[in-house]
Amino acid sequence: MKPQLRLASAFAALAMTAGLAAGAQASVFHAWEVANVAWGDVLNVRKYPASTSQIQSAYPNGTVLQMTGRCTGGLDLDDVAGQPDWKKAQAVRHRWCEVWHDPAQNGNFATGWVYGKYIVPH
Repeated sequence: MKPQLRLASAFAALAMTAGLAAGAQASVFHAWEVANVAWGDVLNVRKYPASTSQIQSAYPNGTVLQMTGRCTGGLDLDDVAGQPDWKKAQAVRHRWCEVWHDPAQNGNFATGWVYGKYIVPH
């Protein structure tokens, strides 16, 4: 199976499972894109929301990330979903936000954290 199809299938299965587990509060992934990273550099995805935490993976500008919706400081991306993109980006600029990704690209998805300064709504 192509990596993109495997990724889409995994997200669909997770969304269904999360929706069944959460009952009326279905989980929705938010697509955000890596941006504003210096030329030749990458955005590190970390195990915990801290710049000193273990790096799980790294992605260049333009990579679309699947956000879980949870950010530090109690921000939920659902709370800013209806706002213009510039306001969404401003809301996460100084927060860490959780992503759902496949660090080893082998189908073993995990959560990690990225710094909001380097992501924009997709």
